[in-house]
Amino acid sequence: AQGSDNNDSSYTKSPSPGNKQGSSDDVRKVMRREKNRIAAQKSRMRQTQKADNLHLESENLEKENAALRKEVKRLTEEAKYLSTVLSNHEPLCTGLSGASTELLYGAHHGAFHQHISVPHYPL
Repeated sequence: AQGSDNNDSSYTKSPSPGNKQGSSDDVRKVMRREKNRIAAQKSRMRQTQKADNLHLESENLEKENAALRKEVKRLTEEAKYLSTVLSNHEPLCTGLSGASTELLYGAHHGAFHQHISVPHYPL
């Protein structure tokens, strides 16, 4: 993009030495080109910063996703363990033997009786 100015015929013509109008036009062109160059440089820097920020955000989201997957796995294992504890306890539960599953879970909403001591699930 920088070398493309060489092909622009408006920049290759030089005004006659006595023409002050041409001289001020050249100064304006040089100033405009300099401002444009600086604006383009800033724009490229903003684009680079934006890409860097997106990359960092992506990495952080991937780490968070991995942590959440690990937690889901742990909770799934804990649910299996608690389900086993519950199924082992159901036959021993006094007063509920022969009760339907609807009665068992409806009355307690999935909670254990208070007299049951459940060991802490190993992490």
